[in-house]
Amino acid sequence: MAQESSHVTHMAAPHRVVVIVDENSNPFELGCATEIFGLRRPELGRDLYDFRLCSPEPRALMRDGFFTLSGVADLEAAESANTLIVPNRPDVEVPRRPAVLDAIRRAHARGARLVGFCSGAFTLAEAGVLDGRRATAHWQWADSFRVRFPSVRLETDVLFVDDGDILTAAGSAAALDLGLYIVGRDHGAEVANSVSRRLVFAAHRDGGQRQFVERPVPDVPDESLAPVLAWAQERLEAPLTVSDLAARASVSPATLHRRFRAQLGTTPLAWLTGERLALACRLIERGESRFETVARHSGLGTAANMRALMRRRIGLTPLEYRHRFGPGTGQGPVSSS
Repeated sequence: MAQESSHVTHMAAPHRVVVIVDENSNPFELGCATEIFGLRRPELGRDLYDFRLCSPEPRALMRDGFFTLSGVADLEAAESANTLIVPNRPDVEVPRRPAVLDAIRRAHARGARLVGFCSGAFTLAEAGVLDGRRATAHWQWADSFRVRFPSVRLETDVLFVDDGDILTAAGSAAALDLGLYIVGRDHGAEVANSVSRRLVFAAHRDGGQRQFVERPVPDVPDESLAPVLAWAQERLEAPLTVSDLAARASVSPATLHRRFRAQLGTTPLAWLTGERLALACRLIERGESRFETVARHSGLGTAANMRALMRRRIGLTPLEYRHRFGPGTGQGPVSSS
């Protein structure tokens, strides 16, 4: 997909996000999309997106007949979407409307970004745009998905998948994770953190974390990781190691690793690296131009190490990130290839 200039002026029209709502669509994911992309952000001093809903019919009966949605635009609104969020429904074996599938194909052909929440991966696959591509879907439908769409590279043990111009989330709560990830990709870590605070939701969960996280009833004493996470977040500049985290939690490194896997679905080192990268991004957005200083204050060590991690995890070098999200860039949503 063609990349727009990273120097977007304040006069540029907001990136248009359109959600297609079809019969039996899930209300929760629709609410997630509305909350993340549709609400005004007066605390940021600008609107992040131009958000619209559309439907193939004047009235759409939502999941299990809970309520009827009316008064939204028709499918023609999808023709102008920069990002198109496709319908997700629990009746995954029921074919989608041909008009909806055609709208998705046209959007993909002209370079729009496509997003599927939960069973939305079935909609994208049925439209034929996922052939040979990476995607995820809710774990309970993994076997059915693979049988119907063997050409799709389904990843079943992740929260979401970013395959460039097509992004998919595994389940209901993962829609929030993917939505915040998209905001961060479009507007930077600082804006994504602001949106997450409004949501009272975790600002960052890697897409590679597991869908299903075991949460057994804890024994006494409390085994929650919250205290050690808060302690580490205040000391990211220090040369913290997994052993330091384990010592703070008064457990062995092996026990700490098991608790991270059980409670967060990731490893201590991966979590620590993600927090440091998020801090580095915020420092760059706030105007720190010396990358060695950013690397030191975020605990990433050297500018070379930070550059390698940012390119691998975020897809941008520190310089590219500054050009896109730094002060004075008039940052707005930039299409990603």
